[in-house]
Amino acid sequence: MYTTLIEPEELAGPLARAAADSDWAVIDCRFDLARPEWGETAYTAGHVPGALYAHLDRDLSGPIYANSGRHPLPEPERLAATFGQWGIDEKVQVVAYDQGNGAYAARLWWLLRWMGHRHVAVLNGGLAAWQQASLPVETGLRRREPRTFVSRPVEGSVVSTAELERAQSNGALGSSGSVARSASQSMLVDARAADRFAGENETIDPVAGHIPGALNHPFARNVDPRGRFLPAGELRERWQTTLGAGKDSARVIAMCGSGVTACHNLLALEIAGLPGARLYAGSWSEWIRDSRRPVARGASA
Repeated sequence: MYTTLIEPEELAGPLARAAADSDWAVIDCRFDLARPEWGETAYTAGHVPGALYAHLDRDLSGPIYANSGRHPLPEPERLAATFGQWGIDEKVQVVAYDQGNGAYAARLWWLLRWMGHRHVAVLNGGLAAWQQASLPVETGLRRREPRTFVSRPVEGSVVSTAELERAQSNGALGSSGSVARSASQSMLVDARAADRFAGENETIDPVAGHIPGALNHPFARNVDPRGRFLPAGELRERWQTTLGAGKDSARVIAMCGSGVTACHNLLALEIAGLPGARLYAGSWSEWIRDSRRPVARGASA
């Protein structure tokens, strides 16, 4: 069972032996925020053999509403139906991949984990690594026989904006300016790039900055120049630098612009042996929906 990462060569063997309705399901999650239809077009032109396509907006997110962020979580019932249509049940090993660094594949990884499915891993290095290993691709569309996916949502995995506001008002959210944090304080960690976090280069959302008290750990810190996740030991060192040595990872609340690349940080923490972190699904794009919520600028301390 693969629960975090799988290497291209590890996936190639089962795929070579598997039939279309086997207990291995590969999902192509390629996406581009600036070109929402690019990923599906690229999938049709060439993908890992047997892979299905998952669209970030259509399949891995729910409808946007007045007070939501850009990528709300799908309703569990709808998500379970989608997974069932993809031929996923409790027996199936799922492998998610995207164009390279796992920024979008990690969203599917987290969604399946949230629904109680542990047999899911991200292809390390994505399609780029698959092709660099001289492994085959195929064109066209694929289907799998539907199965019944039984969702068992993991309670406490998601933090709402209301919960985050209460934590701030009650002093339960650590301040980024504090030298030391109370053991009972949650740590809000933002996966956006440092310039967006600081409010210096906001190109996606209408308000620049970050939530007061948040720390910054750009998801790009989790991967090497090829887009492959760093070894577990190195990830652990980097995360302990961000959080502080000995801090309980279960107190981490991961966020980003819209709850997508935050999942990359959650995957990295799991690889590093630092489990238990939660997702602030609405993230920055939901936080700024209400102008009364505080905004900070500048780098975190």
